[in-house]
Amino acid sequence: MMRDTNINKSRREFLKSSTGVALFIGMSGLLPSIVSCRDSKKIEKTLEKHNITAWVRITEDGDITIYNPAAEMGQGSMTSLPIIFAEEMDAEWSKVKVEFSPQEVEIYGSEGWTPGSKLMFTVGSRITKSNFPLMRQSGAQARHILMYSAAKHWDVPLEELTTDKSVITHPKTKRSIPYGALIPFLKTPKHLPKYSLNELKKTEDFRLIGKEIPRVDIPDKVNGSAKFAGDLRMPDMLYGVLERGNLHGAKPSLENEQEILSIHGVISLLPFNYAIGVIANSLEVALDAKSKLKIKWSETDATNFNSQEIYNSYENIAKDASTGKIIREKGNVNIEQNTNFKTFVSDFKNDYVYHAQMEPLNIVVQVIPNQQRAEVWVGSQQGVDPKLGIPDLLGYPPENINIHLQYLGGGFGRRSMNDFVHEGVLMAKEVGPKPLKLLWTREDDIGYGAFRPLSLQRLKAVTGINGAILSLSHCIIGDGGNLVASGTRNDHYDIPNELVEWRETKHGIRLKHWRAVGHGPNKFAIECMLDEIAADQRIDPISLRKNLMQNSPRALATMKKVEEMSNWTETSSMDRAKGVGFVEHGSLGSGVCEISVNKATGEIKVHHFWVALDAGIIIQPDNVKAQIEGGIIMGMSSVLKEQITIEDGRVVQSNFHDYNLLRIQDIPETIETFLIPSNENPEGVGETATPMVACCIANAFLRLTGKHLRHLPFTPERVLDALNT
Repeated sequence: MMRDTNINKSRREFLKSSTGVALFIGMSGLLPSIVSCRDSKKIEKTLEKHNITAWVRITEDGDITIYNPAAEMGQGSMTSLPIIFAEEMDAEWSKVKVEFSPQEVEIYGSEGWTPGSKLMFTVGSRITKSNFPLMRQSGAQARHILMYSAAKHWDVPLEELTTDKSVITHPKTKRSIPYGALIPFLKTPKHLPKYSLNELKKTEDFRLIGKEIPRVDIPDKVNGSAKFAGDLRMPDMLYGVLERGNLHGAKPSLENEQEILSIHGVISLLPFNYAIGVIANSLEVALDAKSKLKIKWSETDATNFNSQEIYNSYENIAKDASTGKIIREKGNVNIEQNTNFKTFVSDFKNDYVYHAQMEPLNIVVQVIPNQQRAEVWVGSQQGVDPKLGIPDLLGYPPENINIHLQYLGGGFGRRSMNDFVHEGVLMAKEVGPKPLKLLWTREDDIGYGAFRPLSLQRLKAVTGINGAILSLSHCIIGDGGNLVASGTRNDHYDIPNELVEWRETKHGIRLKHWRAVGHGPNKFAIECMLDEIAADQRIDPISLRKNLMQNSPRALATMKKVEEMSNWTETSSMDRAKGVGFVEHGSLGSGVCEISVNKATGEIKVHHFWVALDAGIIIQPDNVKAQIEGGIIMGMSSVLKEQITIEDGRVVQSNFHDYNLLRIQDIPETIETFLIPSNENPEGVGETATPMVACCIANAFLRLTGKHLRHLPFTPERVLDALNT
């Protein structure tokens, strides 16, 4: 390799100029850095041993490997993020492979929630938005290194070079060289440029972004070769399971320890504050031993709690004249009323919902105590700590914890929780250095799940002349803080006076982010209140929303487009009706569905769904449409079928025979998505469609029957009650 004489200084300059991203290309190829850029001595040592760049590896044959810093749980990050990088690198996509990056936040972290912070956290529809500038900048810098090397090799000005599909060309001399062939001549510039937005590609020049490019993970998932953590088998691997009970937070007292330890194949028992762990030489033995545990459980905060009876007390809390924690306040909702004003008050309720991810929680861990090291194979949505809290749990140095990220068989927020990770690590520590696989059964996951919170929202609206909404008060009663209080902003509706408050309750039930978090129940309440006002004032529901959106042109454009797509002004047949809803969750989406109702059984049938979406620059159009379709289906499942109930503190449901999910015969005849062209920065799309489903269905039901649905899920029993009220 050709080396600069000031090589050590230039390496430090690379690290500094790329804000923690080590970019250095050597003859051996481009390899990922797995060291923290704050550890300068370790960096220098590593750089002496390896010639590296954090983001991409190129072989002499021109094969390119790009590293994906996000989890892949079916949302397409394994393709969309590398496409952004490859676009600016001018890489030939047919030569690209994709691998998960190391879990090193200083190198691969994108912008966090606070200024200057970094995260590797696949949650909140933030992945495309937060990684878009990072991947563009890194791809452009990789291209610069290649062009710099070609310019030195040919002794021509870098500014005279062009790139296209992994080939560098010097038009004046008509010379060209593929990226792979350039490897023997690679050199490192002393500084990497920091590109401004104007220096990166213009949207009209994109040849990968916005095009129909198949996802790289799909073929392996179809042919069965894709690896999930649950697929892994290792020599001498042991198995762990836990009995947690279904009374959340209860402490166990094991009454037959010696009997269990005498079972052939049982290695060890490990007590937790809330469970008893069984370690065995096979999964069958572990599950058999688990079934024979005799455990006495303590009482907990959840004891005597009944979820379906709590709403009466919630209504009483809502009647209290005092105010809870204020989440948002604009203007003054206590406006002086006159005879032209009308007040609307309605309560909206939602039961607990389970994540129901396809792949049960699992992890494979190998703890090597004498080296203070651990190898971890897991499908995780990552976390604030990219090492998932394992260094603190074991007391090992962070650099000794190696996370091998795997595909996720569904996340929806559940795999952003590290309870199962820590369980697996502690059980592996018990038997290290042998590897251990921890598995949650479906019964474990439902009985000791972490649910979307139960809550009640009381909305009070005041209208003036011509039905104009003058004020909107939104009181939320429930446990979970942001889990129940998010999704209450109405930034795209021009309502002059607003108040959002949260009144806390606690019942000892485990709670967690569920797809779209508070947007599901809160947008349901807000959008249904708008339709109640529209029906009372004899205003078309879409016209009402368009009037409210006059100062939000992008939101208004989605509403106008879905009005057109659904032929909204055309009357449906006698037994059908359409309903509308608007949701902002990163991207802006307006939806319309058409339903019918079987008045004998109480079953709602969704026939068609239309969505108009503004998500800024679209990286993969087909994948975005797939996300919207998946969000609609999941939304329908939760709205029409899914319900966790608690009796005497215990979860009633245990598996999919009594936790109902949407079936294939229940899906709409059509789901149509229109992507509104935009040059704005990309926004998340994974959590926009799901919350709009309840709004659209309930509003269609109101137009069809004149009756209200205000309690999720809309089970047949609740539909019949509404029809007969």
